[in-house]
Amino acid sequence: MPSRSLFATRFYQDRIADADLLAGLEASCRALAADDRAGRAWSREHGYRGYTSYASLDDLPLRDPAFADLKRHLDRHVAAFARDCAFDLGGRRLKLDSLWVNVLRPGGTHSGHIHPHSVVSGTVYVAVPEGSGALRLEDPRLSMLMAAPRRLPDAPEELRPFVHAEPATGHIFLWESWLRHEVMPNRAKNDRVSISFNYRM
Repeated sequence: MPSRSLFATRFYQDRIADADLLAGLEASCRALAADDRAGRAWSREHGYRGYTSYASLDDLPLRDPAFADLKRHLDRHVAAFARDCAFDLGGRRLKLDSLWVNVLRPGGTHSGHIHPHSVVSGTVYVAVPEGSGALRLEDPRLSMLMAAPRRLPDAPEELRPFVHAEPATGHIFLWESWLRHEVMPNRAKNDRVSISFNYRM
């Protein structure tokens, strides 16, 4: 073929296979959802169906050994993703900037958004009941496509305007923080538990 793909958008998917760590993280996430009054109040006030520590707790790796262990895993994965993206970091490593818990109840969703002031964002999936919702990634050029026709239903993934990444327990997803994304509705009967995070220079 005489054509080639340009301006690639990288998306990283791997798995944390440490079952004990995942079990410990789930227990910690559920304990926070029960005990963090400020986080529960923020979630209610902002229409988050479930619980998030996004606006209430900013020291989870210092607070709980399970999150400190998770950070060590994340540091390695983010370093690998940064190499794959050919980032020129001047010999430095990206640093964890924020990390928060999400307990998404049935029917919960999270509308499209980006993560300003960060380089890499991601999510680790701790408990993922079947049907609890994909991560939908949006082509960043979507607003500039003007008169472009719709893509065929069987178009290759790299040509689709939206890509749905289906998580499973233990999955880690990473993407560049400018990439718009959303959480599709949780259609399962149980909560989906995940931990999201940002890395910066």
